[in-house]
Order: sequence, then C-alpha cells, then structure tokens
Amino acid sequence: MSKQELEVIGQGADGCCDGLASAPLDDERAAQLAKVFKALGDPIRLRLLSMIASREGGEVCVCEMTPAFDLSQPTISHHLKLLRQAGLIDCERRGTWVYYWVLPGVLDQLAAFLTTPQTAGATA
Repeated sequence: MSKQELEVIGQGADGCCDGLASAPLDDERAAQLAKVFKALGDPIRLRLLSMIASREGGEVCVCEMTPAFDLSQPTISHHLKLLRQAGLIDCERRGTWVYYWVLPGVLDQLAAFLTTPQTAGATA
C-alpha cells in the first residue's frame, strides 16, 4: 500500500496542540482537519477506528474486522484506506493479511484540538 497520502496530523510546523479556540484556522489547517473529520463522519469508519483503537495489543488484522460488518472485504478495505489517508491509522502486510493500528498520539491531538478552556463563569 502506498503511503504517499499519509499525513499525520499535528506533525507540521503549525504546532500540534493549537486548539480550536486558540486562534482562527488558516485554510491549510482547516482543509487538513476537515479531511480527518470527514473520515470520522462515516459510521463504518468510526466503528473500524474504534475496533482498532480498543484492541488489546494495539493492532488488529483485517480478517478479524470484516466479519463484524455486513459488507464485502473490498468495501472494508476501502474504508480503512480512507482512515489511512486521513492520517489516523497505518498498516503492515504480513503474509496474506494486513494489520492495522492507530498512529501514536493522533487521537490525543484531536482531543486537544477540540478541547476549549473552561471559563470561570461557565456552567455545565
């Protein structure tokens, strides 16, 4: 699989931890984050990411994910490819099967981006 489109979020010069409320997004950062959130906006991809992230040991074989869905293996592979292109996961082929894992720190970076500082007058 090609890694040419794999871009890990938060690894650029614009800073990894700038939150949504810290400053308005520039066009490039907005486009980058939109790609990530678009990938997460699909229920199948969100479930796949959850299956991978929650797996003990940190990685899962595509052969273990496919039976959880009423979709063909090529369709599952397409969804996994979109998650890879968004910079959320990576993979490695081992023999016949491909194993996937969440890229280190990516979910923490997304959470940090979405976290806004609490103000003294804010109520829950």
